[in-house]
Amino acid sequence: MNYASKIEHWADTHHPVWIDYLRVVLGLFIFFKGVMFIGNTERLMSMITEIDIGFFNMALAHYVAFAHLVGGLLIAMGLLTRFAIVFQLPILFFAVFFVNIQQGFLSVSNNLEFELSLITFILLIVFLIYGSGKFSVDEFMRKNPHY
Repeated sequence: MNYASKIEHWADTHHPVWIDYLRVVLGLFIFFKGVMFIGNTERLMSMITEIDIGFFNMALAHYVAFAHLVGGLLIAMGLLTRFAIVFQLPILFFAVFFVNIQQGFLSVSNNLEFELSLITFILLIVFLIYGSGKFSVDEFMRKNPHY
């Protein structure tokens, strides 16, 4: 039994029910952020141009919006949760360590974006370890393989 299987087995046996509700809220929050990015593309582009990666700014903006929309729904439903989280982690890593940290901790201009990004990043790591949980589409498909 390799190390990843041991972690997955431990997470499956120590998975409280309330953490499934937290996964749903996290997924809906990420989906909502994707909707906000699409609704206010100028703000997303201004955040991305601060990083200054040149030609890839527009492609990165599309990646962030699409990953938040699709990934947020997948996380909320508990469908391919770890796969969806893998696409969210780089976005939140850059949001925490390169975009929001420049504005400062608890600053007025930040509007708690740094804190929300940091909490979201930590929760994504938690669900990368814990997985989707008992109340998820993944678990339903595992118990009912004929669907």
